[in-house]
Amino acid sequence: MHSKKNYIYSIALAALLLLAPGISYSQVAITAVPFLQIEPDSRSAGMGNAGVALADNASAVFWNPAGLAFQEGHEFSLTHSSWLPEFDVDMFYNYVSGRYYVEGIGSIGGHITYLNLGEQVRTDETGQELGTFSSYDLAFGLSYAFKLNDNFSLGTGLRYVYSNLVPEGTDVSGQTAQNGTSIGLDLAALYRSNEFSVGNRAAQVRAGMNLSNLGPSIQYTDEEQKDPMPTLLRVGWAYKMDIDSDGFNTITITNDFSKIMARNDEDGIAMNPIEALFNSWDTWHNSLDNVDVPLSEQIMIGVGAEYWYDNLFALRAGYFYESPNNGDREFLTFGAGLRYNMFGVDFSYIYTLEEQHPLANTLRFTALLSF
Repeated sequence: MHSKKNYIYSIALAALLLLAPGISYSQVAITAVPFLQIEPDSRSAGMGNAGVALADNASAVFWNPAGLAFQEGHEFSLTHSSWLPEFDVDMFYNYVSGRYYVEGIGSIGGHITYLNLGEQVRTDETGQELGTFSSYDLAFGLSYAFKLNDNFSLGTGLRYVYSNLVPEGTDVSGQTAQNGTSIGLDLAALYRSNEFSVGNRAAQVRAGMNLSNLGPSIQYTDEEQKDPMPTLLRVGWAYKMDIDSDGFNTITITNDFSKIMARNDEDGIAMNPIEALFNSWDTWHNSLDNVDVPLSEQIMIGVGAEYWYDNLFALRAGYFYESPNNGDREFLTFGAGLRYNMFGVDFSYIYTLEEQHPLANTLRFTALLSF
């Protein structure tokens, strides 16, 4: 954030700088509400945070709303995760998503995202403690998709974002703090090939794209202190194939490439979100590390694999990479899933390649109900 914001505000912001595994540390410094980039479902989180080409359950509202067009029936899912477990702080993340199929219309998706930032210490300009306050971020929205044909679909989503970092009315360097609000628009597409045979085994290729959280900047104090939404462009592919001719054993390989589409101008003021889409493809200066980051190092890469036995039991693994000059996150992910009748459960685990990393040993648990 900018220099006018005092220590009271910085306490809440410091938590955000460590929070989002879907967005780099460096780029958090130029975007607001990074909680919108936390991967919500344990399935894709166990596959290296790759899911834009899968999008075949209720979590499609996050990964790729266009995936709703290929889904029927109804589904409800709930994800919970204690956040930053290595720090033993009172933070947690909850994500509720659902989809409902309407005959003649298609599947409509919805979600509620809540990140509890815990209790913060409030101080004055001299550092004297004035008590405590709680901080949290909240978002909720709806998504919809439609088929152009049997293989291709388009989707969109709209969410309302509410960010309560400090008590409203708090004096921030002579200005009155307010709660941040905004809206975010998603634009998505998904391609799924017809099934084809590879050595007498069924296979399918998928490709997806999602531009998420396109919306106006968030304001916590005056107009000059606005920060951009964490607009993210995610593209990827997936390949699914039966291991045996009976289809009891299947494997899916998936790969995502993602990039933050946000920029501040020379005065440190957030660009118009449409303008930022066209100005986010060049080298940008990482002021935190005082290095120039070329386009090739701004891309985040996730790759994963999933094995299913008879649609009952799944094992997952993945890898996530981010340039040392652009966040420097690199970790392995692992996960598993169970399905029985209309019930399901997934979990994922992050194994960081750097010791004492804030995300080390992060666990996510997702419960599903399909009917």
